Amino acid sequence: MPKSDIHPTWYPEAKVICNGEVVMTTGSTQPEIQVDVWSGNHPFFTGTQKILDTEGRVDRFMRKYGMASSDLNEEKDESSKEKKES
Repeated sequence: MPKSDIHPTWYPEAKVICNGEVVMTTGSTQPEIQVDVWSGNHPFFTGTQKILDTEGRVDRFMRKYGMASSDLNEEKDESSKEKKES
C-alpha cells in the first residue's frame, strides 16, 4: 500500500504570470508561477528574432545550400564594390 501524505499539493488551475499579467493556467505544485519569458513574448515565437551573424556563418550556409536571396547577394556586391573603391 502506498504511503499517504508524501506528495505535494496539486493545483490544477495554477496561474502563470508574466509582467504582472496572467498569461495562462496549467497544473502545478505551486499556485502561481512567475516567468520572465513565455511563448507570447519570446522573439522566436513572435517572429521578431534576429540572427546575430558575427562571422558570416549564416550567409555561408545560405550560399552553400542555394538559399541565399537576391537581396543578400546585391548587398554583398555593393559592399564589396565600396571596399574596392576605398
